[in-house]
Amino acid sequence: MITLPRLGFGAAAIANDGVGLGQALDCVEAAWESGMRYFDTAPMYGAGHSERLLGLALRGRPRAEYVLSTKVGRLVRPSHPDTKQTGADWIYDFSREGILTSLEESLLRLGVDSVDMLYIHDPDDHWREALEQAWPTVARLRDEGVVRAVGVGMVQAPMLTRFIRETDPDLVLAAGVYTLLDTQALDELLPEAERRGVTVVAAQSLHGGLIDGVANAMFRYRPVDEQTRAKAAHIAKVCHEFGVPTAAVALQFPLGHPAVRCVLTGPDSRGQLAQNLEWAAQPIPAGVWMRLREEGLLSEEMPVPSADLATA
Repeated sequence: MITLPRLGFGAAAIANDGVGLGQALDCVEAAWESGMRYFDTAPMYGAGHSERLLGLALRGRPRAEYVLSTKVGRLVRPSHPDTKQTGADWIYDFSREGILTSLEESLLRLGVDSVDMLYIHDPDDHWREALEQAWPTVARLRDEGVVRAVGVGMVQAPMLTRFIRETDPDLVLAAGVYTLLDTQALDELLPEAERRGVTVVAAQSLHGGLIDGVANAMFRYRPVDEQTRAKAAHIAKVCHEFGVPTAAVALQFPLGHPAVRCVLTGPDSRGQLAQNLEWAAQPIPAGVWMRLREEGLLSEEMPVPSADLATA
């Protein structure tokens, strides 16, 4: 199994509108300079733009020195009639042919001969096709040594749990489902992953900045309800009483569970990356976790990071 660092680079944000080429490349350069060696992307991000940017930024780097993951289940097809349904320049395709085509096209955009890890990307409404076609295809790619590890990436915990139980993934990417604001993964996903030795990569731990007070942030891709906003404010109050940034607590929280080996961050600039690294290295007093439990914001049985995590 691939050994992952506790902090990885998610390359979605560098493909956002308004992020120039120089800024995107500089952000990845800063990540490399900091020692980050796990980079994640997907065809969906900017309809292939993220993969092209990441490939350009990593060009010339020794391929054996970093871990690279991308995803399958969406094909970049700007002129396809079905793109009107998705509202973007890509279409869903979880067929065997679609998976193989997706990987081939990703390698071309990335400018590499191989990726280390491959995730089936958000098969929420395509369970049967993903299980019967996508999964056997990626599993065979792993068995043949084309990729080193395969799994599924989703923004919901129940279906990830089903994949772990009904297939044989090496890892899952759990986005926004094990955070200070949403701990649904603790019900079944994390215990099942731990029991079966499946690595969990956590993403969206900051919920687009919502946990840190960003006013226009979304929660589960929808406007924030008052209960969630109040919970975020309550968490922030506790953190600030101890003089620690809420984002630092949120970024480190998922790593308290033994099944979670890595947290992905998604900066779009050198400055954001530096801030993420600072939060990841911020010592969190044990009293913060104790107070969050006392205030009913974390349950008593919920594991929290050890005191020396930030310096690990």
